[in-house]
Amino acid sequence: MGWINNLFGRKKNPPVAELKGDDSETDQVKAIVVSDLGNIRTNNEDMGLFFKVADENIIREKGYMLIVADGMGGHQAGEVASKMATEIISREYFNAKNGSVEKNLEKVLTLANKTIFEKASSQKAYQGMGTTCTVLVVIGQAIYYAHVGDSRAYIQKADSILQITEDHTYVQQLVNSGEITAEEAATHPKRNILTNAMGTKPELRIDTGISKFKFENNDRLLLCSDGLYDYLKDAELNKILLDNELKNAANLMVQQAKARGGHDNITVVLAEKTGAAVETELKLTRDVDLPKMTRDADLPSDI
Repeated sequence: MGWINNLFGRKKNPPVAELKGDDSETDQVKAIVVSDLGNIRTNNEDMGLFFKVADENIIREKGYMLIVADGMGGHQAGEVASKMATEIISREYFNAKNGSVEKNLEKVLTLANKTIFEKASSQKAYQGMGTTCTVLVVIGQAIYYAHVGDSRAYIQKADSILQITEDHTYVQQLVNSGEITAEEAATHPKRNILTNAMGTKPELRIDTGISKFKFENNDRLLLCSDGLYDYLKDAELNKILLDNELKNAANLMVQQAKARGGHDNITVVLAEKTGAAVETELKLTRDVDLPKMTRDADLPSDI
């Protein structure tokens, strides 16, 4: 994970499509999470998680949540930041009583940023820590997203893979301005310089919205840290997904990233839509315990 560059701090809300989740009781989401140290790191600053609640009524209202957070800061501070982000976001989102999915996602990411920044500012051991954070919420066929940093979310439909999120990086700014191509960005020496990360400053740019892509049966979602896509091109990720079942695909992605260097932590969250009840795989997948108390009082007054 590159250190943050604060040149670009504007909030940007991309155009979103009008989509609504369906209320089918038979739609289920199967997920797998794999996170690996890689070949060089001695601690894992990534977090990859899949959240659901046991109550079907809440699932129809709140959906399923997938998160990848890639911490930074050194001396284990990065893993503190990524853990705080995933815990705050999942707890507060599923506990929210009112508001749209997009608005609630913006609120909980704002709260996570505020909490991490305050911890980093008040304790020397955590000074400078931060994290990326990419969140998807699936309700029926609708895919809602909230995104900060350069972890990524993709959807695979039929034989194509499509990126849902846009990287908050220096080279992405160059791509957007037409100074370099997307192909050049993939190998640019400054491709890991972030322009936005959670917990590094009081104000935060959060991309939120609803994807124009519907999540239909046999589609797959992929969330990953840059430790994966730095080593595998989109076409390679697509082929692995096409040729393998969910668990094998996740493990193969990690193995190939490590075989090509594995200089960073590698985290993969995969999910697919099925038409029947399924059991989620892997112990990192968890049901969310809804707290009795909310932390609405901690939200900034301008949210």
